[in-house]
Amino acid sequence: MQNAENPAGPEAHAQAHAQPRYMVVWGALFVLTVVEVLVAFFSGIPKTILIILLLALALWKALLVALYYMHLKWEPRRLWIVVMSPLPLILIMLGVVLLEAW
Repeated sequence: MQNAENPAGPEAHAQAHAQPRYMVVWGALFVLTVVEVLVAFFSGIPKTILIILLLALALWKALLVALYYMHLKWEPRRLWIVVMSPLPLILIMLGVVLLEAW
């Protein structure tokens, strides 16, 4: 059913609202990057806490990029399994970095 307000019908209207707001995500990524720089250069935080904090911020940014710019948020769940399969290796690498910094 078409109308003057939404000529393509309710399906297209729902599809349009499901799309990400790229500028909002970009703004969040920008703010997170500024926070990372400020934390890295202008704080007297101990090295271990600094590493954990920076890794958490980087993980948050990576998640935003994967979900919105790589459209993973709208993909089937079986694709999430493929994307998450390197997670154990990432955790091992993070553990090594944290142990070296300790």
